[in-house]
Amino acid sequence: MKFSASSVWENKDEYQVVVVGAGHAGCEAALACARLGLKTLIFTVSIESIAMMPCNPNIGGTSKGHLVREIDALGGEMGKVIDRAFIQSKMLNKSKGPAVHSLRAQADKKKYSNLMRQTLESQENLEVRQGEVVHVIVENGKIVGVQTYSGTIYHCDAVILCTGTYLMARCIYGDVSMNTGPNGLQAANYLTDCLKELGIVMYRFKTGTPARIDKRSIDFSKMEEQFGDEKIIPFSFTTSPDDVQIDQESCWLTYTNEKTHDVIRANLDRSPLFSGTIEGTGPRYCPSIEDKVVKFADKSRHQVFIEPEGLETNEMYVGGMSSSLPEDVQYTMYRTVPGLENVKIVRNAYAIEYDCIDARQLYPTLEFRKIKGLFSAGQFNGSSGYEEAAAQGLLAGINAAMEIAGREQLILDRSQAYIGVLIDDLVTKENYEPYRMMTSRAEYRLLLRQDNADQRLTKIGHDIGLISDERYEKLLRKEKKIKEEINRLHHTNVGTSKEVQLLLDACGSTRLLSGSTLAELIKRPEIAYEQLEPIDSNRPLDITSDVMEQIDISIKYEGYIMRQMKQVEQFKKLEKRKIPEDIDYDKVKSLRIEAVQKLKKYRPVSIGQASRISGVSPADISVLMVYLHC
Repeated sequence: MKFSASSVWENKDEYQVVVVGAGHAGCEAALACARLGLKTLIFTVSIESIAMMPCNPNIGGTSKGHLVREIDALGGEMGKVIDRAFIQSKMLNKSKGPAVHSLRAQADKKKYSNLMRQTLESQENLEVRQGEVVHVIVENGKIVGVQTYSGTIYHCDAVILCTGTYLMARCIYGDVSMNTGPNGLQAANYLTDCLKELGIVMYRFKTGTPARIDKRSIDFSKMEEQFGDEKIIPFSFTTSPDDVQIDQESCWLTYTNEKTHDVIRANLDRSPLFSGTIEGTGPRYCPSIEDKVVKFADKSRHQVFIEPEGLETNEMYVGGMSSSLPEDVQYTMYRTVPGLENVKIVRNAYAIEYDCIDARQLYPTLEFRKIKGLFSAGQFNGSSGYEEAAAQGLLAGINAAMEIAGREQLILDRSQAYIGVLIDDLVTKENYEPYRMMTSRAEYRLLLRQDNADQRLTKIGHDIGLISDERYEKLLRKEKKIKEEINRLHHTNVGTSKEVQLLLDACGSTRLLSGSTLAELIKRPEIAYEQLEPIDSNRPLDITSDVMEQIDISIKYEGYIMRQMKQVEQFKKLEKRKIPEDIDYDKVKSLRIEAVQKLKKYRPVSIGQASRISGVSPADISVLMVYLHC
């Protein structure tokens, strides 16, 4: 949609960074820039949409909890806010190994949004502005400003695009199609044309959300009650565990059945997903209920989670049943589910289409390769999820600030963080659907646990300037305690005394036939550090629960951790082998034609990144390394 301003006015206020969009990506980007001393302006089409949760009312989850912990360790805000706005918290995958443990918190959506808005509005160097950005102004390949729908021009040195699902957004269910953003908010209809004129390749993606229903119309007696953890663990490393021990709200589990599936099958011709009305590509790992019924025809039922949207509303989220079916079909379908026989819908389920980019146009810093000073983050980059968006927003904000300050930009590699895996996948791989973070995508996930995110990333956040000296020194003290205590445990011997044998019996462990160190006992799966206190007379009194956790994991998984660290060493060698920006791939003899085409198109910054580009084979990498004398 072409835009032509009736009048143009130049705002004389000085800004260094303009952030377009105030969702989860935009909030982190703007806060990072402002906290690093840059005069920052953030635009949103609606002040009420700041940090809004238009879909699921939770933060975290499998692999996503890792991202939130990493955001916090680098100095971001999401973890702090959810610690103040959650109504239920649970550590997922506790029956499995620590690599896949992941926090998930049910949020009071309105409170979360309000708290993040307060954080933005009270942040020094940051201004919040309601308005639609319709142009990014580029001169000689560099950002110089933006223009809004009113015609006002704001000059700046960098722009961070965090448009979420608002660009040319269209909400659809049945025959209803509305050109609006999520929750009926105004769409951003003009920026796409400007970006295309700048040569940016755009995609059309789709996502969806289930209905919201009235709590008073639900029969919970037919559902399984889902409780939070008895002992709550906070997301932020700065939050005291004592502050998050609250009375939690329950969630509820029920299931679809063959009646539900029959209703869906009988109405597939009325689904815009199957009729061709929806053109965008949807997320494979979060499909609509009609998609599930078609693709998993052998399944007799699917899980449905009924989750509260907040403490001051009766709206409940129907997790697992997103849909774009017509309103009458939605009523019929939902009412076949046990407990929802008399359900009242507050908001219809809908699908939403939106414009986003092919993220392979970006450097790993999230800056556009062809436009200096233009960065992007979040669902605009073809990803899905609040946590993925926030992680990208933080990195884009940091790198915009670093570029303006003339400092080295931050690139996290795949061995450092889930954030590194996320961004590397986005900028090197072909993503034909919204990208979702999963633990299986991380090759070094035993090292990239949610529990050690502070040890991996807080020093980086401190070096950048987002982590205070006090917080960093606290981390150093924690690391020292862990190291000293592990060393002591390896050198503390226990014999076969009656006290020791009784403790082993109580733990369900085999008795000792000869002496052992405390560390050797901890290596046993059924024994934890905390349980050995009765036979450990020299134990320090100031060992906290988070330190105990690190001691247990470090000792129990010592061999696996060492093996993965050796793999990382090999990986690092390839990442350190940089490729000159001006390399002429046509002159590299013996490279296959497809490899030359892909390398010229994506211009990888290192041999490691080149090796992950689809169409570049191990043989091509060997040729490239010989050419570069690596």
